[in-house]
Amino acid sequence: MMTNLFSIFDPMSSHWFSLNWMSTLIGLLMIPNMFWLIPTRYNIFWNNILIYLHKEFKVLINNSFPGTTFMFISLFTLILFNNFMGLFPYIFTSTSHMVMTLVLALPLWLSFMIYGWINNTHHMFCHLVPQGTPNILMPFMVCIETISNIIRPGTLAIRLSANMIAGHLLLTLLGNNGPMMNNFLLMILISSQIALLTLEIAVSMIQSYVFAVLSTLYSSEIN
Repeated sequence: MMTNLFSIFDPMSSHWFSLNWMSTLIGLLMIPNMFWLIPTRYNIFWNNILIYLHKEFKVLINNSFPGTTFMFISLFTLILFNNFMGLFPYIFTSTSHMVMTLVLALPLWLSFMIYGWINNTHHMFCHLVPQGTPNILMPFMVCIETISNIIRPGTLAIRLSANMIAGHLLLTLLGNNGPMMNNFLLMILISSQIALLTLEIAVSMIQSYVFAVLSTLYSSEIN
């Protein structure tokens, strides 16, 4: 019996070092060596996904440096990998914590802001006032756009962590009721758990894609 429902999201397993955070990178050891040597079906499938993401991110990024899309593809891959790792039993989900998501979102946003305000200062000031805004509303629009820019890393981080926590928490709540159910209700519970797990797989892919796309859009606004 859990003393605290949210203890399943506790990353600490010791006072000195948390082994739960090892799940962020330890899954790379599970990838077969043949994946890196010959073009298997899995490799071809993954390459097609990367090519599709490269083409899409290239359209969103207008005038950026060559190779910028690969940074966002790597970000997408890292988040997708950790989201999938969290779907396995007894594996810590690092993307469900603000520590992990803020580490991904805050440096990106900060680098975009520093680069934009240093190199494209006039464009950044113009972006604070949308085109066609009446003169009387311009001070209010500047405040609104400034607040919107400041909270962007927080919204990116909270969106990812909240979606990961919500699905895992629902699966845990339903799973804890299994020992108290009869056979008929247990079959319904297992079916609902499978449906929720399928939904979580989709959420894992969607949230990693949304995080990468929003980061790409934020970077395109500074040019």
